[in-house]
Amino acid sequence: MEQQLKQLEQEALAKIADAADLKALNDVRVAYLGKKGPITDLLKGMGKLSAEERPKMGALVNTVRENVTAELEKKVAVLEEAAILAQLENESIDVTLPGAKVRAGNRHLLTRVIEEIEDLFLGMGYEIVEGPEVEKDYYNFEAMNLPKGHPARDMQDSFYISEETLLRTHTSPVQARTMEAKKGEPIRVICPGKVFRRDTDDATHSHQFMQIEGLVIGENIRMSDLKGTLDALAKRMFGAEREIRLRPSFFPFTEPSVEVDVSCHKCSGKGCNVCKQTGWIEILGAGMVHPNVLEMAGYDSTVVSGFAFGIGAERIAMLKYGVDDIRHFYTNDTRFLSQFHQAEV
Repeated sequence: MEQQLKQLEQEALAKIADAADLKALNDVRVAYLGKKGPITDLLKGMGKLSAEERPKMGALVNTVRENVTAELEKKVAVLEEAAILAQLENESIDVTLPGAKVRAGNRHLLTRVIEEIEDLFLGMGYEIVEGPEVEKDYYNFEAMNLPKGHPARDMQDSFYISEETLLRTHTSPVQARTMEAKKGEPIRVICPGKVFRRDTDDATHSHQFMQIEGLVIGENIRMSDLKGTLDALAKRMFGAEREIRLRPSFFPFTEPSVEVDVSCHKCSGKGCNVCKQTGWIEILGAGMVHPNVLEMAGYDSTVVSGFAFGIGAERIAMLKYGVDDIRHFYTNDTRFLSQFHQAEV
C-alpha cells in the first residue's frame, strides 16, 4: 500500500504540473481526491490493516493528500494569474485613440429668455419676486380689480381647487402680494413664473406657460416711463434697430391700457408673411396701474402712480428663435432642442 500511495502521489503531481488551465486542474483534483478517487479508496481500506500498520498508513495517506492539495492550490494561483494576464492582454486599451465625444447639455430656450430678461431688469434696479402657483381667488382676481362676476374673468377662469383656490392664471398675484407687503413704499419688481389657463393646446396656445410681469410704483411714474422701459426690452431681446408702438386696449387692472407691438425682425416693418403684411408683431400687454388696484393694496392713488406689463416667455422665444409651435418647448424632443445648442461661456 505504501508503494501504491507514492506512485499515486507522483502521478497526481505530474498531472498537476501538466494542467494547462483551471478546468484540467479541476479534473485532476476530482480524479485523485474526489469521493471515487484512488486516495479515498485507500482510506476506506484502512480497516483491513492490522492495528500496528493502521496508524503508519493513515499518516502516510494524509501526507500524500496534503501534498497533492498544496500543489493544486499553488497551480490554481499560477493559472489564475496567467488567465488575468491573458485577459488584460486581449482587452488592452489603446490610450492614444481619441475618446468618444460626450455632448454636454445646455439651458432650455425658455430658461435663456427668462434669464436674459431678468439680467436686463436687474441692471435697471428691479428686484425678482416669486410667489405660489396655487393661489387664492382674492390675489388672483379681486386684488387685480376683477371682482366675482366680472365678465373679464371668463378668459381666465381655469383650474379651481376650491371656490377660493385655483392655479394662478397670471403672475399678477405676486404683484398684489408685493404691494400688500410693501405697505405704501416704492416698488420696482419683475415676477417670473408658471401660469395656467383653460386653453386648447395648439401651435400658439398652451394650458400652461411661463409669464414675466413687471411692476413699478412711486411718485411721478408716467406712461413715458413705461414706453422707455418697453423700448429697452424690445431692443435687448430683438436687436437695437427694433421699434415699438403702443395701441389702446383694455385690462381691468390698468388704466389706460395698451397692447405693445415690435417692428418685424424679418422685414424691418415693410410687411411680410411673419407680420401678416403689417410690419408689426404683438408681444405684450401693459398700462398704468389702475387706481382701484393701488387703493386696495394700501396706496394713495392721488399721490403715487405706477405701470405694469406682462410678457409671455414662450411668445418672446418663438419670435426670437423662429419657433413655429409652442408645444416644442414642452415635448423634450432633443432633435428640436439640439438646434439651439450653444457653448456656455
